[in-house]
This record gives sequence, C-alpha cells and structure tokens, in this order.
Amino acid sequence: MTTTTNTQSNRPALLQALIDAFKLSDLRTRILFTLFILVVFRFFAHVPVPGVDKEALQSAFDANPLLGFIDIFSGGALRNLSIAALGVYPYITASIIIQILTPLVPQLKELAQEGEVGRKAISRYTHYLTVPLAFLQGYGQINLFSGALGQGALTGIGFGGGQTLNTLAILLSMTAGTMILVWLGELVTEKGIGNGISLIIFAGIVSTFPSIGGQLWLLRDQPFQVGLLIALILLIIFTIVIFTEAQRRIPVQYGRSVFRGNRMYRSSGSSHIPIRVNSAGMIPLIFAFSILALPAVVASYFVDPASNSFGSQVAEWLTIQFGPTGTLYWVTVFVLVVIFTFFYTLVVHNQQNLAESLQNQNGFIPGIRPGPPTRDYLMRVIIRITWGGALFLGTIAVIPSIASFLTGLESTTSIVQSTSLLIMVGVALDTMRQLESQLLMRNYEGFVN
Repeated sequence: MTTTTNTQSNRPALLQALIDAFKLSDLRTRILFTLFILVVFRFFAHVPVPGVDKEALQSAFDANPLLGFIDIFSGGALRNLSIAALGVYPYITASIIIQILTPLVPQLKELAQEGEVGRKAISRYTHYLTVPLAFLQGYGQINLFSGALGQGALTGIGFGGGQTLNTLAILLSMTAGTMILVWLGELVTEKGIGNGISLIIFAGIVSTFPSIGGQLWLLRDQPFQVGLLIALILLIIFTIVIFTEAQRRIPVQYGRSVFRGNRMYRSSGSSHIPIRVNSAGMIPLIFAFSILALPAVVASYFVDPASNSFGSQVAEWLTIQFGPTGTLYWVTVFVLVVIFTFFYTLVVHNQQNLAESLQNQNGFIPGIRPGPPTRDYLMRVIIRITWGGALFLGTIAVIPSIASFLTGLESTTSIVQSTSLLIMVGVALDTMRQLESQLLMRNYEGFVN
C-alpha cells in the first residue's frame, strides 16, 4: 500500500489525474466517446465536395498566402475543400447574432427569462439561423475558388445554364457538413467531456500542428530565428493563461430572512462577483478577422495583372495591404479587436443585469446603494477591467506581425497563430475544469489545484 502511494506521488499531477479518470467507468466512457467524435470530425474534414480539382486547389494555396491564413480557422478543412470547410463558424455567428438580438427583441428577451424552456427555444432559433448563414458563406467560398484567386479549383459554379444543379449540390453538402458538426458538438456536450463546439474547433487547430512542424523543419538552417520563435510561442501561451484566469472579485453581502418554527431570523453571508479581465474570450478576434478577410477577397476579383487601369491598381493595393503581410491589415486588426471587445463585453453585461439580480436576492455591494448606483458602479468597474482585456486581445491578435518583425521570417504568420493559441488554451482550461469537477465529486485530485 505504501509503495502504491509513493508511486502515485511521484507521478505528474496531470498524468495521475488522467489515470484516476480512466479508473471510473462512466468518466472513461465520456472521454472515449469524446475522442471518437473528434475522430469522426477529422474524417469529415477529408471528404471533398463534388467537382474539386485537387491540383488547382493546391496551386491556389501555394500562390496565395491569404488562403492559407483563412484555412487556419477551418482546421485545415478548407485546404481539402471538404464538406466541413465551413466548420462550425456559421453556428457561432448565428449564436452571436441571437445573443446580440436577445436584449433588443422583446420576444427573445422573454424567452431568455423562461429558464430551460426558453433556452431550448433560443437554441432552436440559433439552429434555424445557422442554415441560411452556412448557405451564404458556402456560396461565397465556392465563388472564391471558382475565380482567379482559386485558380479554377471549382468549375461550373453559378445559377444559370447547366450550373445550377452542381452549385446546389456543393452548397447543400457544405451546409449539411456544418450541421453535422454542430450535431456532433452537441453530442459531446451531452454525453462527453467539455463543450463540444469548442472541442471541434480545438481539434481542427491541433490538426494543423504537423504542417507547422514541417515548416519549422524547413527553417532548420536558421536555428536562432526558430529558437526565438518557439520561445515567443511559449511566452504567448503563458500570457494567455494568466489573462484567461485573471479576474476582479467584487465583494457582495447577502441579507436573508430565515423562518424557524413560527419566528423569523435575519441571517447574512458574503460572496463575490468574479469579473474576468478577458470576459469576451475569442469572440472579438473572430469578428475582426472575419471582417478583414472580406476586402482582400473582394479586391482579388478585380486584380488584372495585364491591365494598368486605376481600378486594377486599387484592387492590387487592397489585396496587398489587407493580406496577412500588410501593415495596414494588422493596424486595423488591433483597432477592431479593441472596439469589438468593448462592444461584446457591454452587450453581455447588459444581458446579465447583475444589479437587478443582486437586488432580487437581497444582495448588495458594501458601500454602494442597491439599484441604479450598483448598476453604475459595476459598469465603471467593467469598463476599467475591459481596457486591460481589450489591449491584451489586440496585442495577441497582432503577435504574428510582431513575430515576423523580430525573427525576420516571412512564414511566421502561418506558424504563429496567436488566435488559435488563445482558443486552444481557453478550451483546454475549460475541459480540464470539467474533468476536475468530475474527479472531485469522487474524491480525486483534479488537474487544476
């Protein structure tokens, strides 16, 4: 018995927690089910849509770094132009739209206050909205690859002549691929470990590691630059963990009336409201990169190397400046991320309505009167905290450009994807917390101490 205890104490905490998790049959089933679903997702990521010219597709990616940059957000599925090329981002976009509309539309606001029934109704509306968004995004994507930028990787795209059936088949397959991924993600949330949608994005990002390793290997003749790049990646991960966990705790006092027998007693207690520095998460980054991908893509349709017209020159300038190597691109990314961080944080704060919730629960912040004074105080605190989160996210977003400047390596924008690192760290921490809660319920030590 002593030998077993000593062996366990010598193991790393993460390894020991994983061993303990697999000792429990129900938890082991959840973990294996999650891994199985992620394998199924990777299978879908390699099933191409009908009519893809693989050689032309590869040539398009080799010739245009913008496509490789966009491919990162699809977890490599775009490079194969698979039925999962859209990923779960149409669903995420639909969720964000519904979340923003909830306080603005009375019907949605009422549903949000109806508990589980309202939550299911809002979830259903989110699924309905995902379908047209996936259809529209898919149409934009196949137009991209049927044009000059995609070097004709897809042909016969359009809604005229004999092209309609082929176009609809591709769009329906891509839309169906997105909805299948959403369904798989919800299965993981229900029967597995962690948030399924987030884990699918996580798996897509992790799948790009072999190609990143290959790029680093090709740069082995520059050991100093590669070492500096790896050190920068580790520093980014450390910083992301610190800011993801950082929070401001606002003390709260509660006064309650307790009935014992026929008499009423006043009781009190204390707690706190945790306000995270980075409460917006990765949403501002997704917003900013999605918006900024549009100018370069649209401009690429009007670039004509054989023409010296003013329109062609403007289009070429936009393509360069709003590509992943353009200075204007990264400056705009920083500004947009800061703006979207404030916007999203304030929208979420207004939805939570913390001041009213505290008042309904007989809670108050010491030194602050309940009602409007509490609401104003919380707003001031959130705005001050959000400045730190906004500047952090803005800096994280432009890290690839900074890394390129420090190392002098042109390929850093495809190797160092701080947005991907932020998503990975956030998902990993959330999944470990859920595993920890499952282990602590059974008196095991978890991942996070």
